[in-house]
Amino acid sequence: MLQETKSITSNEISFSDFKKEVLNDYKIAKISRECSLLGRREVLTGKAKFGIFGDGKEVPQLAMAKAFKKGDFRSGYYRDQTFMMALGELSAQQFFAGLYAHADIKADPMSAGRQMGGHFATHSLNEDGSWKNLTKQYNSSSDISPTAGQMPRLLGLAQASKVYRNEKSVQKNTHFSINGNEVAWGTIGNASTSEGLFFETINAAGVLQVPMVMSVWDDEYGISVHAKYQTTKESISEILKGFQRDSKHNGYEIFVVNGWDYVQLMDVYQKAANIAREEHVPVLIHVKELTQPQGHSTSGSHERYKEKERLQWEKDHDCINKMREWILEFELETQDGEILRFVDSEEELILIEKQAKKEVAEAKKEAWNAYLNEIKLDLSKVVSILDDVAKKSKNGAFINKYKSDLSALIEPTKKDVLSTARKCLRYLKDENIAEKTALQQFIKNAIDIAFDKYSSHLTNESSKSVLHISEKLPSYSQEKNIVDARVIMRDNFDALLTKHPEILIFGEDAGFIGDVNQGLEGLQEKFGNIRISDTGIREATIIGQGIGLAMRGLRPIAEVQYLDYLLYALQIMSDDLATLRYRTFGKQKAPLIVRTRGHRLEGIWHAGSPLGAIINSLRGIHVLVPRNMTKAAGFYNTLLEGDDPALVIECLNGYRLKEELPTNLGEFKTAIGVVETIKSGSDMTVVSYGSTLRLVEEAAKELQQVGIDIEIIDAQSLLPFDLKHECVKSLEKTNKLLVVDEDVPGGASAYILQEIVENQNGYLYLDSKPATLTAKAHRPAYGTDGDYFSKPSTEDIFEKIYEMMHEYNPYKFKRLY
Repeated sequence: MLQETKSITSNEISFSDFKKEVLNDYKIAKISRECSLLGRREVLTGKAKFGIFGDGKEVPQLAMAKAFKKGDFRSGYYRDQTFMMALGELSAQQFFAGLYAHADIKADPMSAGRQMGGHFATHSLNEDGSWKNLTKQYNSSSDISPTAGQMPRLLGLAQASKVYRNEKSVQKNTHFSINGNEVAWGTIGNASTSEGLFFETINAAGVLQVPMVMSVWDDEYGISVHAKYQTTKESISEILKGFQRDSKHNGYEIFVVNGWDYVQLMDVYQKAANIAREEHVPVLIHVKELTQPQGHSTSGSHERYKEKERLQWEKDHDCINKMREWILEFELETQDGEILRFVDSEEELILIEKQAKKEVAEAKKEAWNAYLNEIKLDLSKVVSILDDVAKKSKNGAFINKYKSDLSALIEPTKKDVLSTARKCLRYLKDENIAEKTALQQFIKNAIDIAFDKYSSHLTNESSKSVLHISEKLPSYSQEKNIVDARVIMRDNFDALLTKHPEILIFGEDAGFIGDVNQGLEGLQEKFGNIRISDTGIREATIIGQGIGLAMRGLRPIAEVQYLDYLLYALQIMSDDLATLRYRTFGKQKAPLIVRTRGHRLEGIWHAGSPLGAIINSLRGIHVLVPRNMTKAAGFYNTLLEGDDPALVIECLNGYRLKEELPTNLGEFKTAIGVVETIKSGSDMTVVSYGSTLRLVEEAAKELQQVGIDIEIIDAQSLLPFDLKHECVKSLEKTNKLLVVDEDVPGGASAYILQEIVENQNGYLYLDSKPATLTAKAHRPAYGTDGDYFSKPSTEDIFEKIYEMMHEYNPYKFKRLY
């Protein structure tokens, strides 16, 4: 059994221990390489669907593992298998279980088969969803495939150490940090450094001066594209020299090292770790002269685009081969004249190599059998059921054919088994035989089990889910205290920051001036510039900061200044934050709150309401659309009682409107997934949200003057929407439905319509065609008139409702046009 790799740099280590560690490292490298080689074959034989491996990167990852300590975090990419093996966090059998997509978290602890192989994670949560002691374990944040997508999160993971070291209010949280001594380790391929997310993160980490060690694995290619087409000067360390710190300026420490040089790698990684850990200075390690023995992935061959000379160079400079040469050549003469060697002959290394090959072959076999045997059990059940059914059914010949085909499969999939069962059930649709029930029950059970294996944990399923938190109404003093609505936000945040020392709020203009709408006015002065801070104009890494901080036990509120600017960060929110619980089978969480403001402002780039794009990209995040600041404050209060990620969109034109100041600031709560009927009516149900809701209310007053009484429902939250199905209860009374919003046609209004008409069966109560009223398909034009003609106006709402009432009763409601 392999031991996890340990630091070998201590002055007190004996040569015997040194030798043991070196040979153990060599075996880990060989096991990892054998996994890559066999993994590729498994893909080419069809047992696995896709393979992307860490071959050629083994030795630098051994060095990184030696400098990595418990409590540290990794945010890497899909070639770091040797690193995970060196820490003891990935076995060869688990490697293959992931490759086969074994949908069992015990077999594949990285993702329960939900991600393709090479995507690594450790478990941050206990079975009940509570935090583990992260300082007592090695931590790997869950990988994602999008290139450079791991970078923004890395920034937040590193920043958390700085917060824990410098913010006294959270230093008691010793299960997340020990005095901020933890380092966040990033890895990326050289070609992916061309991505904007890489540069944005590098710049932000240099500004923030966080303990981050960034390794660039450089093998000169990005798939088939050479570095000369990827990077200026063909060297990321060359073009980042301006980031090098000096006596006058903060910045980075930058190291360049060859990826096949075991001794130099060990030295560089220890130095890098010490600088980051002790001084909280970011470090870049450019690891050059690496190779890709099998090419980029199983989707192609690198022989197609690399010249013979390059291929030969790669063989000569393969990092494992170089390590092997070093081990064989190593000699050390002691003071007594004794010659110390790692091995006395090459046979010792050959034996290690044979052992590694054997262990990996056995692990592959065990992983495949574990995966296949589970399926074969179900296959046997179905074959037995079909055998019984065929004997009684008039369509027995057809069923027997399906049974025979299924039985003949040597390597069946779950799809094969369930698909056969479902097809056979069709032949029994007109028959009432007892054996049919067994087949039906098998299918139902299989689908239920499949939901847990493939569709669970999209959102929080623990007791900490915010959906369990009930509404708590604001309370008010006897004498009304009417204020600008932004005061409610400010004073509520004040109460929350006092109540929850783990809260950090940051974003563009969020700190010194207290955000552009003064919702944080004076709070930086009161709580300090760690808890309330400004950032650069860099939306993607603002979200990344929030994800990383939240993964380390803090409660960040990341502010994106305007809703339109959220598009800069949508990829990170969609690919990382929204999928985190899902892709880790509920073993990691990041309860980040994203705060923004949007809806009606008079400008093409500041007045968008792209809710359709947002809700269809962010499944896994609660999307909340409060109509006023009291409702918004209530959402923040609710979210901070649970641990779900959420996006809160405040009404941009609502900060100066007047609202009554509650007396129970920080305590009242707006329920999530619950609509509110803000006006009862009998003629039509009108559903809307956000700023447009005020226009609906204005139109309702004018409609009453012509004898139309509408019921107005505030959606309040789009993800989730109306969990209690209040909308369909309204339709039972009004029998007519209009959804109004300022998104583009087919956007959030279409989503709401489907929720009510299809999912709530609202179609059963409709007397006329349901309708939507939206903005135009284009961005809103500039100015007051641009707003009027681009988005629904009070007149548009009035006339749409009147037109629908005319269709319903043309005699009473004569045509307007």
